Amino acid sequence: MKAAVKRTAEYGIPHDVQYGDIDIMERALDFTISKKNFPGLPEYVKELKHKGIKFITILDPGISPHEPSGSYRPFDLGNDFDVWIRRPDGTPTVGKVWPGDTYFPDYSKNSTRNWWMTLIKEFKDLIDYDGLWIDMNEPASWGVGDVEQGCAKNNINNPPYLPGIKNELADFTLCPDVSQEFGLHYNTHSLYGWSESEPTLAGVREALGKRGAVLTRSSYLGVGKWAAHWLGDNFSRWSNLHYSIIGMLQFNHFGIPFVGSDICGFFEDATAEICQRWQQLGAFYTFSRNHNALGNRDQDPGFFGPEVANATREALLVRYTLLPYLYTLFYLHTTQGSTVVRALWHEFPSDEIALGIDRQFLWGSGLLITPVLDEGHLHVTGYFPDARWFDYFTGADLSSRKESVSLNAPLDVINLHVRGGVIVPTQEPAINTELSRKNLFGLIIALDDAGNATGSLYIDDGDSIGTCYISFFFLLFLYQIKLVLKLAVVEVSL
Repeated sequence: MKAAVKRTAEYGIPHDVQYGDIDIMERALDFTISKKNFPGLPEYVKELKHKGIKFITILDPGISPHEPSGSYRPFDLGNDFDVWIRRPDGTPTVGKVWPGDTYFPDYSKNSTRNWWMTLIKEFKDLIDYDGLWIDMNEPASWGVGDVEQGCAKNNINNPPYLPGIKNELADFTLCPDVSQEFGLHYNTHSLYGWSESEPTLAGVREALGKRGAVLTRSSYLGVGKWAAHWLGDNFSRWSNLHYSIIGMLQFNHFGIPFVGSDICGFFEDATAEICQRWQQLGAFYTFSRNHNALGNRDQDPGFFGPEVANATREALLVRYTLLPYLYTLFYLHTTQGSTVVRALWHEFPSDEIALGIDRQFLWGSGLLITPVLDEGHLHVTGYFPDARWFDYFTGADLSSRKESVSLNAPLDVINLHVRGGVIVPTQEPAINTELSRKNLFGLIIALDDAGNATGSLYIDDGDSIGTCYISFFFLLFLYQIKLVLKLAVVEVSL
């Protein structure tokens, strides 16, 4: 961890969050820190936070029932609060994940919510986290159903009609006939991560006294109100760059706009080229994180040397320049339900060619991203719908409309275009969001065919809860051909 952080800083790569994975735990036990594997981690986290780098660490739902009595508070308190998912006979169902045999909390119960929030608040005293990452919450369990008893032969566990699965419904999860307060697991399986997300965010906010953050692997419609989502364990393969765009577009339509895939891939070793191109693409994921599996070769940008590190830095500096625009898009999502990342057809629904484009995407209505998704390519084909488009870096007016164009794409470049008619708010970038927010604002004004442009900017303090309904600035921009920039300022302070 320290080596990756050091390399990132040496190359001046923006760095907002350092993550702690399950290896920071004592024997994979939730709410613990391994003093053997990560000695001095709490102190190191404080050091990172002093530099403006936040820390998010991981929790899994599975709780070990085999620790000595009185030695593991999450299990003992869980018994006191009666939080476990239960078999038809009333005993806790037993799965197996990283700690070994585990019980699973029933997050649909109020008592479980109180238990989980209590542990989250107490965990803050052990390590000064800024958010929590909840994993394995499909729920995942190795094997088939209950590892002690298996699954009973009945029409719940073995229904007459099955989806296209390999073996049984209980493969790598719980038996469908186990009971939760809001119903049989057969009916509620897809809601497990959803039901864990809300109490996790509530606990984080009570512990921090401010927004905090939650990242979840399992999701369902509506979870975007509480958590970000990453697209699960992927591979360091070129095809996975393309798949990540499709996933990001889909989840924006599911109402989960804070989303992205593991940059450079999770499984398998990444090459320098794939990581460089992926870091460029990933700079424009709404949720942007490089995540690697234990045992793989390092893949932080600095590990590969100057070429990858410099390209990563330049792409991320564009992202940080555009943070006011991105933040405003999230405000509009929160208050109006609009998407943050969009397919081209979303903005140009009558364009039949745009319907098939899934290798490019938009931020809002105004920024078109055209990444390289193939090995060895120094050009990329981009489709430009019927609008005026300007090169983000040079300001050049692209003459093509409703046609595909071959764009130069050397290894240090990702192609970006601003749509005519849009005003994009910007801010001088820094190495993290905390520092960037102190810098000067700017505007990119891209005129449409009539010489007009509009845009907006949302500003709040970045930490307080519920500011989009309580205390904020919202600016509307209108630029007209007469070279007059008009501002409408809305301030709410209650």
